[in-house]
Order: sequence, then C-alpha cells, then structure tokens
Amino acid sequence: MINIYTDGACKGNPGPGGWGALIIEGDNKNEIFGGEANTTNNRMEILAVIMALKAINTISEITVFTDSTYVQKGISEWIDKWKINGWKTSNKKEVKNKDLWVQLDILNAQLKINWVWVKGHSGHSENDRADYLANQGVGMEGASS
Repeated sequence: MINIYTDGACKGNPGPGGWGALIIEGDNKNEIFGGEANTTNNRMEILAVIMALKAINTISEITVFTDSTYVQKGISEWIDKWKINGWKTSNKKEVKNKDLWVQLDILNAQLKINWVWVKGHSGHSENDRADYLANQGVGMEGASS
C-alpha cells in the first residue's frame, strides 16, 4: 500500500506557485516538489497529485491524502458530470484546469486510488510536510526530488 500526501501553494492567486508530495511505501519515503512562475493554487493542488502518481512505479493500492476539497470532490464527485457535459460546469462554464483534470482522470482510471480529504494546517504531520514541500517549490520551474 502507498500513502501519498499532497499540497499546493501560491503567493498571490495567480502568482508564483508550488506543489509538493510525500510518498510513503512501507519504510520508504520519497519527497518531491516543483513549481511554476505564474499559476493558481488550484492548479498546484492538482499538479501535486499528478506528479506524485507519475513518480510511483507500482499499481499497489494507493491512498491520496489532500487538504483540497477541490481536488477530492473534483475527482470523486464532479468529474463524471463534467465529462458528460462536455467539460462544462453545472452553470455551463468551461471547467477550469481541464488540461490537468484530463491527466488526473487518466491516472485515476489506471490505478486503484482511495481519495481522502484531511484538514489543512491542523497538526497532521504528513500533510504539514507536503505543505512545506509545496512552499519549497514556489516559483521554481520544473520538479525536484
């Protein structure tokens, strides 16, 4: 089983942003982070999950922990309706961050993922670490591990 803790950060919204992920498989821990010069917090939240899922080399059962209700509800509740409605929201507006949602949807279909929301900034050590990593990535171009 793999546990993935993810977070995104942005200084200004839009502005320089970062994403971070802590990947735990047994006793092994892998930390990855990266960022973009001009982005939004929501993009960084989704990108953190995508990059973490791309970093694993197994199809074990995966639990993704996120403090973003946007990510958790988006992938587990809203995405099917978005696809049916031609990537439009219930108010007929284009789904924001469609490019990332498409990538995440493909990964979600390929892997067995449990999606868990955790309260951010509440003393949850792994989530706090993901937050730290996301802030390390703010404004940097690309990724680091």
